[in-house]
Amino acid sequence: MSGATFDARKQDVESARTMGTHLREARARLTGVSGGVSFRYELLNLFVSSQLKSAFALPVLALVVAAYSTYWANPVSAALWLLTIAITQAVQLVLCRQFCNADPQDMNVEEWGRKIAASEFLMSASWASLVYVASSPSDTLQHIFVVAVLVVVAAIRMSIASSFTLIVYAGMAPITFGILLQAAVKGEIVLWAIAVFAVAAEIYCLHLASNLQSTARSMLSYRAQKDALIAELEQANVNSGDARQRAEQASSAKSHFLATMSHELRTPLNAILGFSEILKDELMGAHVVPSYKEYAHDIHRSGEHLLQLINQVLDHSRVEAGKFELRESPVALHYLASDCGSLLSLKVSEGDIELIENFEDDLPMVLADENAIRQIWLNLISNAVKFTPPGGKIVLSVGRSRAGGIFMSVRDTGPGIPPEEIPRVLSSFGQGSLSYETAQEGAGLGLPIVRGLVELHNGTFELRSAVGVGTEGVAEFPVGRVIYAQPDVKHVVNG
Repeated sequence: MSGATFDARKQDVESARTMGTHLREARARLTGVSGGVSFRYELLNLFVSSQLKSAFALPVLALVVAAYSTYWANPVSAALWLLTIAITQAVQLVLCRQFCNADPQDMNVEEWGRKIAASEFLMSASWASLVYVASSPSDTLQHIFVVAVLVVVAAIRMSIASSFTLIVYAGMAPITFGILLQAAVKGEIVLWAIAVFAVAAEIYCLHLASNLQSTARSMLSYRAQKDALIAELEQANVNSGDARQRAEQASSAKSHFLATMSHELRTPLNAILGFSEILKDELMGAHVVPSYKEYAHDIHRSGEHLLQLINQVLDHSRVEAGKFELRESPVALHYLASDCGSLLSLKVSEGDIELIENFEDDLPMVLADENAIRQIWLNLISNAVKFTPPGGKIVLSVGRSRAGGIFMSVRDTGPGIPPEEIPRVLSSFGQGSLSYETAQEGAGLGLPIVRGLVELHNGTFELRSAVGVGTEGVAEFPVGRVIYAQPDVKHVVNG
């Protein structure tokens, strides 16, 4: 194995390991188990992301509220309140930044949740202290303003923290306590009514937060499923690439093996055929034992059969590997059909089979490889001769297809092939049950070679058969390969 191939193989292995890691992490997120990034982390991460994105919203609101409160409260108290808001907000932002920089695999999510919930409690308590800033005036409208601000802040914090329940309750408790405490200290019916409405609104917000958290969980579940599917697809892609590489290596080794073995087999086989032909024809004199001539004839016939099998295997290998180069020229399909029928006339007559030619008139020529077309005819006719019983018929047909192309077919009156066996017959080295029952010779490569050669010509091959009726192999060539004769052009010269 070359260095480049080894490096490529190593990269594929590393890629497969990486994809496997991603797949395990995605499945861990999907199930929420330890060893991967859990749902709790994802939910806490949603809060952290939302908090960082809206980091300046509440400070701006606090600045506006502090500025407005200076009209009815002590400016020093308002400034201290604003400073408390800024400090608690900064503490939470620092925690959120540290959370983002931490390694999710080594993180204790529950501990981080408690830390951030504590910071949320402090920040909510600093907002609730607005009640003490407004404790001195007796104007009810100012207290209503404070309650309205706290309810708005509570709604904002719940919408941000809805993905993590502990943070929601940590933010709600101080604000709710502050609103109820203000109503209790003032003792006014209006403030109690407003406090009740505020608490009811907060309860409703808690219900909304629960629904938002359920939505967030569903979203994370779908995302985990998507990640798992993507990881599985990537893993399958890596596996298919690895399998394709192994298949290509196996195909290359097979081609090299066949090329080498064909050379090694043909060399002694030519000697066997040559000497056996001399012996069977008694060119060196008559045999003392008459049966030796019969033995020599059997040796020669077996050698020819072996050579035919070797040629079929090589042809199939070349077609399968895409190394069969077409030498295209105008070819008359019906002429080649007649020629190939004549070559096999001896086998046809020995089997007491009638060979019929059915050619349309004025057939155009086809741009094709003559040797390939000849091989298609020979394979189809030889196959038909094998399975046609004595007294049967073989029909060779050439004509125009409905699509404007040209078709060629060989139809016999043999026993036929069951429909479920046709795909197996068309596969490499595949043979139908009839071949085993009648012990017909062959490697099961004739029809695959025919289909491969037809497809090299951009055509299609179809095997039509029914049990007890016979079999027909039809090769159809597209209209782009049909060569139509150009009309004669007569030049008329006026004197």
